[in-house]
Amino acid sequence: MKKFFESLANVWKIEELKNRILFTLGLLLVYRFGAHVTLPGVDATQLTNLAGQTDSGIGSILDMFTGGAFSKASVFALGIMPYISASIVVQLMGIAIPYLQKLQKDGESGRKKLNQITRWLTIAITLVQGPGYIYNLNRTLPANAFLLDVNSFAFLFSSVLILTTGTIFAMWLGEKITDKGIGNGISLLIMVGILARLPQAFIQEFTSTITNNNGGPMLLVIEIIVWLLVIIACVLLVMAVRKIPVQYARRTTTGDYEQDMAGGNRQWIPLKLNASGVMPIIFAQAIMFIPAALAGLSQSETSQTIAGTFSDMFGFWYNFVFALLIIIFTYFYTAITVPTNKMADDLKRSGGFIPGVRPGVETSDFLDHIMSLITFPGSLFLALIAVFPAIVVSFGVQQSWAMFFGGTSLIIMVGVAIDTIQQINSYLLNKHYDGLMKSGKNRKAVA
Repeated sequence: MKKFFESLANVWKIEELKNRILFTLGLLLVYRFGAHVTLPGVDATQLTNLAGQTDSGIGSILDMFTGGAFSKASVFALGIMPYISASIVVQLMGIAIPYLQKLQKDGESGRKKLNQITRWLTIAITLVQGPGYIYNLNRTLPANAFLLDVNSFAFLFSSVLILTTGTIFAMWLGEKITDKGIGNGISLLIMVGILARLPQAFIQEFTSTITNNNGGPMLLVIEIIVWLLVIIACVLLVMAVRKIPVQYARRTTTGDYEQDMAGGNRQWIPLKLNASGVMPIIFAQAIMFIPAALAGLSQSETSQTIAGTFSDMFGFWYNFVFALLIIIFTYFYTAITVPTNKMADDLKRSGGFIPGVRPGVETSDFLDHIMSLITFPGSLFLALIAVFPAIVVSFGVQQSWAMFFGGTSLIIMVGVAIDTIQQINSYLLNKHYDGLMKSGKNRKAVA
């Protein structure tokens, strides 16, 4: 533990790393400040009904991803989610549209064009979601919550414009953090929004178990232990890889220090157990909103039953279908994001081969077979983590606190935290310090 704190102290000895961390914290602070700025014309003291709407269902998820901005009718009420939606659409369209496929292969120039397309699509999505959010405010809040006429064109136009500007500004903050800060800026914004709700959720659970004597201190301790075990499980899921040994062609290295005639250099191809990350959960979550929305259009008894079933995020059938969709989307997203054909071609061009497997098509088939084998347990594990909040709710845990026991929020927090630590670790190692993941004394520079 002492070595770990010494590594943390070394972070501030590297001027560039210190400036990047402070820059990141500054922009995150700006984002959190904007989440508390209410839309002009809305009375911030009359938002009780809107806050109650986010206690469960889709509202709770949106409010979690925006760090409470959704329930505060903030200028950042839509958060960064339109940008995430646009990124997913562009990525999926890249499978079917040749022009986007070409951009994906054009390197840096293609990436810049794809980013520009994503930005314009983000604006389009925000312009669609903005009026929907204003309509929801009009339907949810009392009439005296609006200082202006909510049905006037001036209020609607200005509010949608502000919501769109807020999303674009949040996107700009994320890109600046990525360029000049630490880690993936967009992911950090989402993680900060999720973490912002953690203290309140814990206080509610503490009040329920201790103050109201609903289980007592021992139950709270057990819940914290289970929560930490789930976090460890998520870390293992994110970090787990299957190493495929690779042998490179025999080569001779001459020099003053080394002459290698051992028959080539052995390396590994790391295939991740969960190559799709959190995307299957996001896809499945989006699909789960459709049945309730469609069933709500009808007043029949069957439709109302379906709407009720798929509106209960902690119900059995909701989570059963949710887990099934996650498993399906895990295979789908892994298939489109792990290019085994390209991996086999690159390996063949570099003179490498997998022992016992012929280069080319057989290597591609072998990698695809391995990915199929490891994706199955990975998808089951991901589905279990996704539905785990519903499991702990059945044992009496508060719903707001249960949301941190799994699902999208926990996977995002763990993934972003690991990515950020790895980036800081690389800075420390490059400056000849021990990393956060390694103990020992400071390393001396090699002459």
